[in-house]
Amino acid sequence: MLELGWYSVKLFFKGKLLRDPIYFIQRTAIATTVGSLLLVLFAQAEIPFCLPVTISSFVTGMMMPFLLKDFKTK
Repeated sequence: MLELGWYSVKLFFKGKLLRDPIYFIQRTAIATTVGSLLLVLFAQAEIPFCLPVTISSFVTGMMMPFLLKDFKTK
């Protein structure tokens, strides 16, 4: 398992892992922005901080498969 991860990291830094890195960066940035905004908005409420973190993480995690459904590697 670690060997597979190490191999993927090496390919990523060589630029041979992703077919369209701009697409990947855009989709990841969209999800990160939405998750961060949710965290900031929910953190303003008078609730324990663990709830905004949980909610924003859940929503961001649910968005990623839909945003990266057309994602392709080499």
